[in-house]
Amino acid sequence: MPSDATPLDLIAFVWFLGAWTAFTLVQDYLLTGRVAVNQHLTLIRSAWMERMLERDNRIMDSQLVGHTMNSCTFFASTTMLVLAGLVGSFGAIERVHEIMGGLSFTVRTSRELLEIKVLVLMGIFVFGFFKFTWALRQYNYCCALIGSAPLPPVPEAERKAMAGNIAAAMTLAVKAFNGGLRAYYFALAALAWFIHPGVLIAATAFVLAVLIRRQAFSRTERVISAQADALERGVTKQ
Repeated sequence: MPSDATPLDLIAFVWFLGAWTAFTLVQDYLLTGRVAVNQHLTLIRSAWMERMLERDNRIMDSQLVGHTMNSCTFFASTTMLVLAGLVGSFGAIERVHEIMGGLSFTVRTSRELLEIKVLVLMGIFVFGFFKFTWALRQYNYCCALIGSAPLPPVPEAERKAMAGNIAAAMTLAVKAFNGGLRAYYFALAALAWFIHPGVLIAATAFVLAVLIRRQAFSRTERVISAQADALERGVTKQ
């Protein structure tokens, strides 16, 4: 570690990684039942795929999947541009260090510590790129699953099993895409480390609070939850 790295820098970095990892584990793997947006949408995707298997014309379904694939492509391309900029910054690291040291609101750091902070940002965006490209590949697999689905009428048991398989594959793609988006949120928090490690701690807490609110306490969550409840009631009546 650079000689000017303080215990607060280490605490802030551990808190940053811990908060990101904990949120991802809880949100993507540990939550059970319908308690947040992502869990509601798992049910909604299953209902969507069942409706898809009841339709002869599936143009709308392919367009909806294609729209999300375009989003994955956009973010993957944007991430590459960001990475190119970060790599290019190493060619002018002396100038960057001079500029950062001249700002009144940033803590003075050595060139070595500045390089580590830039490398952390690069690592975040590399992680995001892998997530977006993996999501894109998984959506391609979903296209194959949708394309192979039989035309109606499909027996109810077979329809539910196929809809569950396609919806599960789509949920995995969505998780990968969400992981890439999450990297952007935490990359913004990591920028605060250039100001001060204490600001990194606060920025990480802010990003975490924003993500939790949007997943579990937003108006959007209430609307999606109401739709999922309506779909569940419809399934129960059937």
